[in-house]
Amino acid sequence: MPQSKTKPTKLSVTTFIASIKDESRQQDARQLVKLFKQVSGWKAQMWGPAIIGFGAYHYTYASGRDGSICVIGFSPRKANFAIYVADFPAKAALLKKLGKHKGGIKQCLYIDQVAQLDLKIFAAILAGGMAATKKKWPVTAN
Repeated sequence: MPQSKTKPTKLSVTTFIASIKDESRQQDARQLVKLFKQVSGWKAQMWGPAIIGFGAYHYTYASGRDGSICVIGFSPRKANFAIYVADFPAKAALLKKLGKHKGGIKQCLYIDQVAQLDLKIFAAILAGGMAATKKKWPVTAN
């Protein structure tokens, strides 16, 4: 079976964020790190070359494929921030109150700017996704 390319690395989160060309996107990334850490209680860690993740879990599918990935995380892409958070029953209702975003149900949540979000709702989405992951898989701090 192919190995996942998304694994924890020793790359510096601070250095990665500093490499983002747009200053406002750097500020948003720093704000997201602070919020994710506040909600999770875990420190940020790079996963692969471009994902900032918090916590970790190991999964095994019925097919036998397995791997590890961050519990919650984000990637500051050129067009937007991709937010990685598991689905859970109340997520759809929370997304309606979140602010400007795309996607979010059973897929990545995409946001343009942190200022366009209700941060209390966003924190509830992160916490809900963490709880859903903890119910299904063994979770560690990193």
